[in-house]
Amino acid sequence: MKRGSHGTGGPPWAFRGRGENTVIEDGVLIFHPENVTLGANVYVGHQTILKGYFRNEMRIGDGSWIGQQCFIHSAGGLDIGTNVGVAPCVRILSAKHALDNPDVPIMNQEIQFGSVTIEDDCDLGIGAIVLPGVTLGRGTMVGAGSVVTKSFPAYSVIAGNPARILRSLK
Repeated sequence: MKRGSHGTGGPPWAFRGRGENTVIEDGVLIFHPENVTLGANVYVGHQTILKGYFRNEMRIGDGSWIGQQCFIHSAGGLDIGTNVGVAPCVRILSAKHALDNPDVPIMNQEIQFGSVTIEDDCDLGIGAIVLPGVTLGRGTMVGAGSVVTKSFPAYSVIAGNPARILRSLK
């Protein structure tokens, strides 16, 4: 069965790239689709926010699955590989405010960008948070509710706040 796009994802020509059989469910919000590329057979669940930015790109690879109510931010750049599972309520952030001057409100301080890379075959558990500048190596599994503050090598099983390696799959 061929799946078509539905929901509020916008027309295919609005995206930087959009593969065949991409499904965008009802209530999905997509900002700056001109900087968003969705591969073939990508699923984006209900009420997810794909927060593209006026610069840098968001790329989600073929066969990846984005669960409901996720917030995915690409101001600093974001690459999600192929066959990546992103459970519901995951947050992926690629920018933050500096904390350089205590005399300036945090909201008025410089924004710092940090590209996020999630390599092929990773799986992010429900409610996980990935912070700017992180790279998750191929096949990494992130436990539910984890806060990922640093990069991890391929085939790691990580969990906690902050996330740490529990074991390696290879």
